[in-house]
Amino acid sequence: MPSEVLFIGGAVFTGSGEPQRGVAVAVTGGRITAVVPEADAEALAGPDTRRVDLAGALLSPGFQDAHIHPISGGVESLQCDLTASENAADAVRLIAEYAAAAPAEPWILGGGWSMDHFPGGAPTRGLIDAVTLDRPVLLMSRDHHSTWANTAAIRAAGLDAETPDPEDGRIEREADGFPAGTFHEGAGALFDHVKPALSEELIYRGLLRAQDDLIAQGITGWQDAWVGADGPGAGTLEAYERAIDEGTLKVHVVGSQWWERDRGIEQIAEKIARRDTREASGTADRFSLGTVKMMVDGVAENFTAAMIEPYLDEQGHSTCNHGISFIAPEILEAAVTQLDAAGMQVHFHALGDRAVRDALDAVAAARAANGVSDARHHLAHLQVVTEEDAKRFAEVDATANMQMLWATHEEQLDTLTLPFLQDGAVNRQYPFGDLERGGARLAAGSDWPVSTADPLAAIHIGVTRVGPEIDAEPLGGATQQLALSTALAAYTSGTAYVNHRDHDTGSIREGYLANLVVISPNPFDLDPEALHTARVRETWIEGDLVYARAE
Repeated sequence: MPSEVLFIGGAVFTGSGEPQRGVAVAVTGGRITAVVPEADAEALAGPDTRRVDLAGALLSPGFQDAHIHPISGGVESLQCDLTASENAADAVRLIAEYAAAAPAEPWILGGGWSMDHFPGGAPTRGLIDAVTLDRPVLLMSRDHHSTWANTAAIRAAGLDAETPDPEDGRIEREADGFPAGTFHEGAGALFDHVKPALSEELIYRGLLRAQDDLIAQGITGWQDAWVGADGPGAGTLEAYERAIDEGTLKVHVVGSQWWERDRGIEQIAEKIARRDTREASGTADRFSLGTVKMMVDGVAENFTAAMIEPYLDEQGHSTCNHGISFIAPEILEAAVTQLDAAGMQVHFHALGDRAVRDALDAVAAARAANGVSDARHHLAHLQVVTEEDAKRFAEVDATANMQMLWATHEEQLDTLTLPFLQDGAVNRQYPFGDLERGGARLAAGSDWPVSTADPLAAIHIGVTRVGPEIDAEPLGGATQQLALSTALAAYTSGTAYVNHRDHDTGSIREGYLANLVVISPNPFDLDPEALHTARVRETWIEGDLVYARAE
């Protein structure tokens, strides 16, 4: 049978190693049917074959994001979106403009503000009050670990100087103890009982908006790092299932069921049941629920990432603060062991070195109790990892889920994080090179909307350890740089492995789904410093062209 689509005229990255040159890729029925020398390509063509001339571009497996929040990103883009703000004044301007444009909304919700735009990473209620005093305003930070509120929202929630910090969070306070306007980690949940719930329609629109944006960046599958029945994950399961029913979900998705950290191992049975129901639906190949997301700690910018050594104060002296462990190590080990025994994957948020160690200990305990499994547990973020723990990933068979975009000197890291970490910590920031040399499997994700979902932007930094507009030395030194082929594999075959989709995605080989991306110019033809200039030209899903960049 003649091929329906034939890709010619460019290099082919098959999912690992250096790209192949002088080959053609044939597609029929949504799958790759041949990878042959280009001289043999015409033998696969027929009168109706669509020839795609790569014109020197790179053909790659479609990108897969191993840690992303697409629905919240899509929803926030439809609300008060501050992601484009360049400073504090700009953020306030956007709030004022949104408030004027949406006078009927009882609460102004959204997010995207950046901590480094505000002194101490903590914006105050008065900034919003100056432009929007009459309505409650609640805005998530770009990293979703802090919430910015105005006075009306604080009053509506019944919060005052006597309100204690929750165990899993912290309230920034004024001199008299009244909330100053920033609520870190679990303190943001103090508004849950009064803020309006998102409508099913908005959640669904957010999913479709996100899908369009992500496909345009070459992303053909992902692991949603927060789905659930309650809290911020409410409505996500229904949105995905509606998209399947209506035929609008084009990508394949692994849903990470949110571990409710105010509960214990009794919730495991619910998560297994939800997975099994999804499996029985007959559409789990499009959307599955075999993963549990466990948030082990917070983030370093607000001193909630769990560290072995304590944070420093502004004078450089050690404090008593080691961050927050959201799940006690003994509960973590027991839960992971039970989930592993049930065939569930665990997706850890582990940012500080103590959180990384606790997560690896939990995986090791599961291996000791259950033996080898195919659960494919993975640890995301990995900002600070000790040398000895970098070697343990291979030992316990845990995958390193990298957010490569963050591995560079930039304002937030250099002003809100590094000055408050112990001496030498700069050399342990995102030690991807050490992880690779230690034999760890590598996957890649963006954590969008925390930062851009663009895999090519992340790969640039994974390779160079320096952002395009940043005049600095490579973060952690050249030893932490990755080869381009390694970084690209992490975003394709590496994440396909984590997503249990390496049997039919993440590689260009016969029989695999034709989930493909065309990248121009070919990044392998660029100097490392120019990698960020490469762009997605086309995205194909199951043999269909679903995105083409306007020339």
